[in-house]
Amino acid sequence: MDYVRLTIEIIIGFAGLFTVTKILGKTQISQLTLFDFISALVLGELLGNALYDNQVDILNTLYAIGLWGVLIYLVKMLTLKFAFTRGFFVGYPSIIIRRGQLIYSQLKRNKIDINQVQALLRKKDIFSMREVEYALLEADGFLTVLKKSDYTNPNRSDLTISRKAVNLPVAVIVDGKVVRDNLIAIGHNEKWLKQQLSGWSVKSPKEVCFAEWLEGKGMYVVKY
Repeated sequence: MDYVRLTIEIIIGFAGLFTVTKILGKTQISQLTLFDFISALVLGELLGNALYDNQVDILNTLYAIGLWGVLIYLVKMLTLKFAFTRGFFVGYPSIIIRRGQLIYSQLKRNKIDINQVQALLRKKDIFSMREVEYALLEADGFLTVLKKSDYTNPNRSDLTISRKAVNLPVAVIVDGKVVRDNLIAIGHNEKWLKQQLSGWSVKSPKEVCFAEWLEGKGMYVVKY
C-alpha cells in the first residue's frame, strides 16, 4: 500500500468533505431529514470509494463531491425561497394523534406501527396514549406532543406566582483560561473575576476547570 498517496488522498478528501458540510450548514446534523440522511450517505460513499479503490482518482471524486454538494445546496435554496417545494423535498409533519384519538391512516401513510409510536412517546416520558391530546410526527422523524390538560405541569400563571427574570449562565473560565469575551458581555473585568474567585479560595484562574456566572445566583466554580 502506498501510504504517502493514501495520506494525501485522506487529507484532500477530508478538506473537501469538510468544506461541503460547512457550506450546507448545521441542518446536516440538527435537522436530519430523510433527504439529508441519504445525502450524507452518498457523500461518505463517494469519499470512501476514492480512498480504498486505486482505480478511482481522488480529483474525480472531489468533483463528484462538489457537484453533489451544489445539488444539495440548490435544493436547500429552493426550499428556503419557494414554500411549495418543501413538501416535496423535505416533507410536512403528520398529525398521528388528534384530540386524543390515534389516526391509523396516518400511521400507514408514514410506514410506522403502534409499537414505534409507543417508543417515541416513551422518549417524551409518556407511557400511556391517554395522556396525549395531539401528537405530530415531524419531517425529521421526531415526535412532538401536546399533553391533555390533566397531565400537564402547572405553570406560574396557573399558580398565580409572580414572574422572575430569566438569565443565561455565562462561562467565564474554561480549562483554566479566562473567557474574556464573556466577561465583557456581562459587563465585568478580570479584577472583578478575581474578587469572585477569592470567595472560593481560588488564587488563580489556572486552578479552575470551569466557572460560570449567573445573575442572581452568583459564581459557580469547579476546581481541578
